[in-house]
Amino acid sequence: MQHQNRRNFLQSIALGSLALTPLNQLAAMPVQRKAKIRFGICTDVHQDIMHDGEARLKTFIDDMKTQQVDFIIQLGDFCRPYEKNLPFLNIWNSFPGPKYHVIGNHDNDGGFTHEQVIAYWKANGAYYSFDQNGYHFVILNGNEKNPSKDRPPGYARYIGIEQQDWLEKDLATTTLPTIVCCHQGLDNDMGGIENATQIRLILERAKKVQLVFSGHHHLDYVNEINGIFYVQINSMSYQWLGDDYARVRYSREVDEKYPWIKYTVPYKDPIYTIAEIDHRGNFYLKGSSTSFVGPSPKELGMTKHDMPYEIVPYISERKFKLV
Repeated sequence: MQHQNRRNFLQSIALGSLALTPLNQLAAMPVQRKAKIRFGICTDVHQDIMHDGEARLKTFIDDMKTQQVDFIIQLGDFCRPYEKNLPFLNIWNSFPGPKYHVIGNHDNDGGFTHEQVIAYWKANGAYYSFDQNGYHFVILNGNEKNPSKDRPPGYARYIGIEQQDWLEKDLATTTLPTIVCCHQGLDNDMGGIENATQIRLILERAKKVQLVFSGHHHLDYVNEINGIFYVQINSMSYQWLGDDYARVRYSREVDEKYPWIKYTVPYKDPIYTIAEIDHRGNFYLKGSSTSFVGPSPKELGMTKHDMPYEIVPYISERKFKLV
């Protein structure tokens, strides 16, 4: 009995000491890792552009149910908060496990605010965090306005001071290895976050961020910067080509109802992926492949100068070791 009481006393001291640990020391503590984690990722479905967005999303959801992943997440450009999109949203909500949203720039098209999109999706917020299977996940909102008068034209793609302060505090209060998700890339200057270098410094200084997932660019690549892997997930639906390469890819009826598709090169089947990390820190990203609908970008005469990363209808299988 005396040994038991002493053990309880020592455990109480240890827990009390941890509770009194300053945040700066807490951030420097070794990260903890638990059991294997598997989660489904899709991005850039573009329900408001694609004629078969519901079918594409259903393919993903049905597969995730079969695979019994721990949770699913979509990385933005999902759907605008129109009543007509409720059947699409209901497909997403049919997944029985946790579901997470990242806001994309096109989700606010039509004059919708972030708050309206969040309420429609019933999302956790514009930016937020959660823990799952011994990992800390941070969801960023890359659609804030740059206060500078010299900001580039086009969609807002900035992370403001208030969100930066929140991010620093959030990272300081976890000892778990951390995964970040943001619609726009933090690792490129091709339409990525305008103050990406500033945000990367926050992630690097925390010394616990291991992966960053992004969508938006409709490409397939990974970059490693100062020990953090930046993984770009390809669109479920297409790559945008623009006016110079416009071509009707489906029927005239589809084109009349969905006129933006002709400015894209669609993927025949939906592509998406499952990310897995085992208890040893081995990361695995499942590959997903299809083909183009109609002529490929190369067949249309696009060069590497038009798109530095090659436009491809797949998500590459990837394997690497996390710290």
